[in-house]
Amino acid sequence: MLKSRNCGVILLLIILSGLASWAQQPAAKSFSEKAHATPANSQDASLAPSPVPGIDPKTGEPYWKSIREDWRSLSVKGSDLKPEPPLIGEVTEEAKFTRTLLALKWRPGDALDVYVVLPKGVTKPAAVLYLYGYKEDTDRFKDDAWCEHVTASGVAAVGFVSALTGHRFHDRPMKQWFVSELSESLGSTVHDIKFILDYLESRGDIDMNRIGMFGQGSGGTIAILAAAADPRIKAIDVLEPWGDWPHWLAQSSVVQDDPEKDRYTKKDFLDKVKPLDPVKWLPTLKFTSVRIQQIAEYDDSVPEKCQDRIKAAAPKQAVVNRFDSTIQMAGIEGGGRMFEWMRTELTKLKAPEVPNKNAVANKNEASSNTTAHD
Repeated sequence: MLKSRNCGVILLLIILSGLASWAQQPAAKSFSEKAHATPANSQDASLAPSPVPGIDPKTGEPYWKSIREDWRSLSVKGSDLKPEPPLIGEVTEEAKFTRTLLALKWRPGDALDVYVVLPKGVTKPAAVLYLYGYKEDTDRFKDDAWCEHVTASGVAAVGFVSALTGHRFHDRPMKQWFVSELSESLGSTVHDIKFILDYLESRGDIDMNRIGMFGQGSGGTIAILAAAADPRIKAIDVLEPWGDWPHWLAQSSVVQDDPEKDRYTKKDFLDKVKPLDPVKWLPTLKFTSVRIQQIAEYDDSVPEKCQDRIKAAAPKQAVVNRFDSTIQMAGIEGGGRMFEWMRTELTKLKAPEVPNKNAVANKNEASSNTTAHD
């Protein structure tokens, strides 16, 4: 059984990447951690590094406790989140794309690496946000073959990771992890996406009328919630999204090895995550292109009952595919075909036409003459 499950995971990774060339890189300190470190000789005492890493020197509380943010709400209203100027890191110029690493930050102690990959020769391309499962870090976005593949059709790619994931998991008690802090993991990442979209809009080189999001596992859940929160996301493509929390937290293989798993089915925990259930928000996506892909025999990360509830909640226009196995899915979606649906959906959307100045002047003149005649 374990061998079969591992084979399924490998096949799914091949499907997700489109190419099997990318590999895990040795763990290293992220650019965002380096870029947002305050110099020790800072003249501003309020910016001086905390004597204890991860602790707010003003309150004495860990940063993740001191920030005011309602994780149960999809909105950032009433929060303390304030975007800082983006910091540009490495810029990679390749024949077919340009990849820029940025450090973005709006929450104390939680800067994140964001990779913006633009296809060359395309003016104001559509863009897809990529968010994989909670165990994934940014390695995929550093891979040249992956970047070339996802931008081959002229669509930009924006890659990042969710809260309590990869380089964003630090200064926390070891017993904490993505699911133990599920409302924070989901809610804060939905808020992140709002600020990422704000940043992309400020650049002026991306067509904000054609924004999509691809999510896998926990990333798929967040994509659904983000689309419900922000109408700038016009299409979502989600693979094995988590959801239907009462059943998922009781039965998913993701939580079975956690000694505290019984806590996740208690009323107080369920009350915190109830507002963040994709089963609640999927029906509201009436004007969003939606595709949901599920695998009947994968690794029990999403129990069949949860898959059924998610499918039933999907809006009428949604495409819902249920594959019997990872092998069947690989035969249909492998080799990069996974990303074709999103490209097609974004191609259907047209950017607003830029008015021709001469045409507008002539129209105004004609209108003026008509008014004078009358």
